[in-house]
Amino acid sequence: MSIETNLKKLFSLEGKVIIMTGAAGGIGAALSKGMASIGAIMCNCDINEKGLKDLESEIAENGGQSKSYILDVTDRANIQTVVDSIVKDFGKIDVLVNAVGINKREGFMDVSEETYDRIMDINLKSVFFVTQAVVPHMMKRHSGSIINIGSYNATAMLGGCSVYGATKSGVVALTRAMAIEWAEWGIRANAVSPGHILTPLTQVTWDHPTRSKYLRDRIAMRRPGNPDELLGIVVLLASDASSYMSGSNYVVDGGCLCGGMPWDFDSAYRYQQP
Repeated sequence: MSIETNLKKLFSLEGKVIIMTGAAGGIGAALSKGMASIGAIMCNCDINEKGLKDLESEIAENGGQSKSYILDVTDRANIQTVVDSIVKDFGKIDVLVNAVGINKREGFMDVSEETYDRIMDINLKSVFFVTQAVVPHMMKRHSGSIINIGSYNATAMLGGCSVYGATKSGVVALTRAMAIEWAEWGIRANAVSPGHILTPLTQVTWDHPTRSKYLRDRIAMRRPGNPDELLGIVVLLASDASSYMSGSNYVVDGGCLCGGMPWDFDSAYRYQQP
């Protein structure tokens, strides 16, 4: 067989039915378009109806297959209705990507109970109950992959991200629980934790004179990531190539957690870039 054939066999998503929550967001949309381009049937879920329509049109224009579902992840009845509709439409669910998430950057002492509850409900509680609704369908087929989108803030922390960081730490913990409880049904669960990714929501941070410098000084690659740069690890985890990978958190951060830019050190092989 050719290299192309072997790679396709290993990483193919052809015919896989994939649920994506938060599909109209910057990261969700990039992942959905990328997976649809290599054969996945994308079930895009979001509360943003216009964003879903735009995404569905773009996928169709590029020859991919998708269907949109309006989903309020804070409404358990709505979650069940949407999951049931997807199973009715496609007969199965192969992969669930929990990508929905929000943040409000403010100091620990400034967070209201309303803000706390909303971030917790969308970022953490929804992961629990969306997954709970999906897994029985995976159990019936003794197969499935769950991919939860965590964050750099699950391990490190920025000021003004206390509740967000707590939710993402919780997402990683839930991922481990899923992995150990459902392995006997052939279901795998992993988390992908992006570093500082440039999206419409984070553009304000990268335009900020001091915050952008702070981040660049701490990222070894000295730049933000693009949403498309998360696609490789997500495709791996969604495909059969990751059949023995479960319960782990994979960080994609341009070398931020490892220590960022090094201090000055002596080396005969070091040179100053222009």
